[in-house]
Amino acid sequence: MTLFLVIVALTAALPWAAAPAARRLAGLLPPREASLVLAGAAVQLAGGTAAALIALFHVPVLAGLEHMDLGRVAADWPAVVPVSCVAGVLLAVQAVRLALAVRRHRVLLSRAWTLTGAGTADGDLVVLPGEEADAFALPRHRGRAGRVVVTEGMLGALGPSERAVLLAHERAHLRGRHHLLSGVADLAATVHPALGRLREALEFHLERWADEAAARAVNSRRTAATAIARAALAGSATSTAVSSAAPSGAFARGGDRLLSVRTGPVPQRVEALLGPEPVGPKGRGARTVALGLIAAVVISAVLALGLAYGLHEYVEYAAPRAAGR
Repeated sequence: MTLFLVIVALTAALPWAAAPAARRLAGLLPPREASLVLAGAAVQLAGGTAAALIALFHVPVLAGLEHMDLGRVAADWPAVVPVSCVAGVLLAVQAVRLALAVRRHRVLLSRAWTLTGAGTADGDLVVLPGEEADAFALPRHRGRAGRVVVTEGMLGALGPSERAVLLAHERAHLRGRHHLLSGVADLAATVHPALGRLREALEFHLERWADEAAARAVNSRRTAATAIARAALAGSATSTAVSSAAPSGAFARGGDRLLSVRTGPVPQRVEALLGPEPVGPKGRGARTVALGLIAAVVISAVLALGLAYGLHEYVEYAAPRAAGR
């Protein structure tokens, strides 16, 4: 069982090393590809962590299924009961945290939709009264199509071309279903603490994805950069009573905010828009990304096979002893 424990430990420890690597890899990719890499890494690493805990928890369970005396198992592996109990507690904690997170996100999304009742709707656009400067993408909920929500204060702070950027930005969030990617990363962070950094990185790249879509929509990267900067300044100068009560996409992020033109490190986003449109990495950067992704897939696959092999070996170990009782 020593090898089995080593594999479990490696699986549980992998996110601490893989999360920074995934962030680095995402930095070498265009925003869309970076977002997909980060969301995929979050799912993969969270799944590996859960698999490791389930594997530990299953050891005494398999002993019971094989009708083997647990005392005999404990004699061969004294740590089996406490290790399994710890794994069971951690799994229970994760399950409770996931359930609470899903419930919180649904409540916040319902509250955000309720807030739009005070606004004026025009197609997929809802304009809320008030001086607060804010805009956010409100995803589909209970059969209602997603909408772009903008306050009168935000519209008044921007010029016509900048408003076009704002609406294109938020519509890009809806069209790309960015709230789902954000939700995946947020829920993965409840499984393993190391994955919280992936959630932060994903927020930035989702905003960059929408920024690039908006720049293409108005055919001007400089106009898009100006609009993002002005929207951020207008929002920071006014109260955010409307947005502070709203969720972040379908799932809450830090501050319980929606996917908004004002979120993420705004100076970095503006700087990126003032430069050329991002393309796929070339040369050494491309090789680094490819090797990193391949290594992550191979390591995860090997560890998953190792867990399966360990459980198989335990069944083989338990069965003859159960028959010889």
